[in-house]
Amino acid sequence: MKTIFREYDIRGIFEKDLNEKSVKLIGYFFGKRVKGKKIVAVGYDARLHSPILRDYLISGLNYAGCKVLDMGMVATPVNYFANYIEYNKMTTDASIMITGSHNPSEYNGFKITLERLPFFGKDIYSLGDEVIANQDIEIPNNTDAIFADIKKEYIRYMVENFSHLKGMKTKIVIDCGNGVAGTVIPDIFNSLDLDYKALYMQPDGTFPNHHPDPSVEENLKDIKKALVEYNANIGFAYDGDADRIAVLTPKHNIKGDQMALLYSMKMENPIVIGEVKCSQIMYDELEKRGAKAIMYKTGHSNLKVKMRETNADLACEVSGHIFFKNRYFGYDDAIYATLRMLELINDGIDLDKEIDLLPKLFSTDEIKVKTTDKEKFEIISKIKELLKNPSESFPKIKDIIEIDGVRINFENGWGLVRASNTTPILVTRFEATSEELLNKYQNAVNDLIVEVKNQIEKEANI
Repeated sequence: MKTIFREYDIRGIFEKDLNEKSVKLIGYFFGKRVKGKKIVAVGYDARLHSPILRDYLISGLNYAGCKVLDMGMVATPVNYFANYIEYNKMTTDASIMITGSHNPSEYNGFKITLERLPFFGKDIYSLGDEVIANQDIEIPNNTDAIFADIKKEYIRYMVENFSHLKGMKTKIVIDCGNGVAGTVIPDIFNSLDLDYKALYMQPDGTFPNHHPDPSVEENLKDIKKALVEYNANIGFAYDGDADRIAVLTPKHNIKGDQMALLYSMKMENPIVIGEVKCSQIMYDELEKRGAKAIMYKTGHSNLKVKMRETNADLACEVSGHIFFKNRYFGYDDAIYATLRMLELINDGIDLDKEIDLLPKLFSTDEIKVKTTDKEKFEIISKIKELLKNPSESFPKIKDIIEIDGVRINFENGWGLVRASNTTPILVTRFEATSEELLNKYQNAVNDLIVEVKNQIEKEANI
């Protein structure tokens, strides 16, 4: 059970990990941390079991003495939005989004904020310890809650703040992936009189058309086809809970770090935070433009905390989490990111031209290497040791960044190895000035991973 309490959120399989006992206890012990008769806003995604988990969670929160606002089915950004508005003279002290994000349909989980900050890391782990240690507590059913139509307020906010886009002629395709983006985007687009075609808008937690993860090329086939058929200028695809976005033109699939470069064009000397997987192009181009670029750990919770610490204007992950503090609240919101991208087009920015002007580098997508939760951090630790005295055949190292895993900067590129905080895998990514060098760096680092794994296996057998 301990494995469901992860670095950024709580995530597990319905009934196996997330059942009546565990979810009521999660609600209860988190409710005790909120302290007193404070207000917790709860929303859920399109998964078939999300309303069931909502009832368990609210029962636990009520048992802890909290007041609960029930938002119903909403996008994760709507859940976050509840923390920044007053609703019927009530302000929210914490929020919980019930979502399995882009995971398979049997999964679900919780994304939690407390006093507008992510509830993550050691806080989640200690919450897990309390839940595991108190399995004997019986919590009665009590689903009393105040319905709060935060979604309506969110839609109103977006329409008002992007009223200058009303009637723009750009042809748009959106793929909601049968997730919860479809609960807000049509209302916003219709109010703004935008010209769009929507795919898979109806929320359906079985995800009958494709898996709701827009970072996987296979899941973008339908929107790419629709871009051509509709003769559209721009396409947007969303993950299951609408906090992550893919942006497509007929020519490019624009990754999160490239989006950051585009968004920052309309900001004066911004502070921009990227994760360790972001292209070096992003960091170099931002510095050239007079921006301050900061490299930091992967993970939506990490980036939100770093944004507050540095007062950054923008943050991004390659996978499509985009965080705006500039004119917004500093959390990842794929709906808001959509409107800011349309705003760039409306201001005359040619997205394809801007991407084509960037220096040409060769890169891999995120590559996942299977391991175990026990071994993944040990592998990273041993790689760090080996890199202090690499073999003569290893490519020349300029420097090593250890913010999150190991990012090895070579003379003409870089390689990354980091342990996933949510699954039993290592994540690697590579970038270089030529395909030949890309393969060289990738092969060298892969050989290093194999060497370390063999060493660990050998030590285990002694």
